[in-house]
Amino acid sequence: MTQPPNDNRDSNDLDGLVQRMRDEFGPRRPPEESPSSDPRLPPPSFPSPERPEVISGEASPIPPQGQVRVRLPSTQPLLVWVLLGLNVAIYGLSCLLSQNLVNPSSAVLRVLGWKQNDLIQGGEYWRLLSATFLHGNLVHIFFNGYSLYALGPESERIYGSQRFLVLYLLSGLAGSVASYALTSGASVGASGAIFGLIGSLAVFYYINRQTLGEAGRAQLQSMGAVIMINLFIGFSARGVIDNFAHLGGLAGGVLVGLALAPRFSVDRRLYPPVLVRSFPTWGWAAAGGLLIGLAALVLTITPP
Repeated sequence: MTQPPNDNRDSNDLDGLVQRMRDEFGPRRPPEESPSSDPRLPPPSFPSPERPEVISGEASPIPPQGQVRVRLPSTQPLLVWVLLGLNVAIYGLSCLLSQNLVNPSSAVLRVLGWKQNDLIQGGEYWRLLSATFLHGNLVHIFFNGYSLYALGPESERIYGSQRFLVLYLLSGLAGSVASYALTSGASVGASGAIFGLIGSLAVFYYINRQTLGEAGRAQLQSMGAVIMINLFIGFSARGVIDNFAHLGGLAGGVLVGLALAPRFSVDRRLYPPVLVRSFPTWGWAAAGGLLIGLAALVLTITPP
């Protein structure tokens, strides 16, 4: 047996269902109305530095001051390998012309452009730069090549390719000018440029010692130790090593480093914090001023 439909009972059941839905979900809103306009709903919340955003049930912690892990912005080394290959190739050329793999002849090195004061004073100023790509023997090219291999990639990553190239060339030139001004003998080698790289790295770590923290200060101490050890070795072998070229290259590297070294600062407005790299606006002008100063010095001094 079946009962006939009861329209009043159905209507009462439907009204009760609607009322329960309203009590639970709130009154129905038009589609264009913003959910936040309903005073019955709580205001939306947004993550803030004081209230970390919760992701997958875990809060994203904000690291305390001095414990920020960031990636150092850097440049992929390229020119350092070009310079290293050029030094090795020129040494190979000098050996080929000398028919001697271990000790290229003085005559060949003179023709290729070693530093010789009377010729430079006579107008062959290009020797101040060409001498930095020549080496006197196999041991000489080995140690300078290894030093460039060890220090060059780090310098280019930090300074960028263009600044690294200017740094290398100006440091080598400063070393040659110091040798021209203070020593009478002929000389060759990239040692002035290598000392310039050491000096520029020391300047970089000193300028950014606060931002880079303990690791940066450790690197600064390491650079200082390298400088002292190499100078000690140089002055212990007078007559064999051109120490004034080393000192001139070191001074040139320090000056160029002060002008072109990147300045790093931590931007804590983003999470995770990022390390921002900036360069002095006056850097290129200062490097150009150093080049002009070196040129003026060569034109005005009387070498020994």
